[in-house]
Amino acid sequence: MNPYHHAVNSAKKFGGIPEDYQPIHDWFDRSKAFYADYRHRALRHHAQGIFECEKQFGPVLINSHGKNVPTRFIGEQHVIEDLGHIPSLQDWLSNIQGQDWMHRGNAETSASTKIKTHTQSEPRSIHDLNTTPS
Repeated sequence: MNPYHHAVNSAKKFGGIPEDYQPIHDWFDRSKAFYADYRHRALRHHAQGIFECEKQFGPVLINSHGKNVPTRFIGEQHVIEDLGHIPSLQDWLSNIQGQDWMHRGNAETSASTKIKTHTQSEPRSIHDLNTTPS
């Protein structure tokens, strides 16, 4: 759903006008600029994202009709409209299929999943490029 349509629904549900709610709905969907399909939702469409929304916009929005609306309610409305429920961050992350490059730097995980680990001559991070071997 488009952020504007979320804002229209917020105005119907909580009072005020769509413009009262637009910044919050834009914030939830800002990740579409980087990943323009449903997977953009993994960044903010979950319980942790709703807490981050509250941190970003404050605990209460005062709409144009002077009504106090808890920011969490607006975030919950957005996520439920898009997903049908409020998943946890763990729900999203546990469904990411691991790739070899994701394990690099963790020898224990790499060994258990038979992923190539670094050798002494390979740098492990950008910081290793600026140091001399001991």
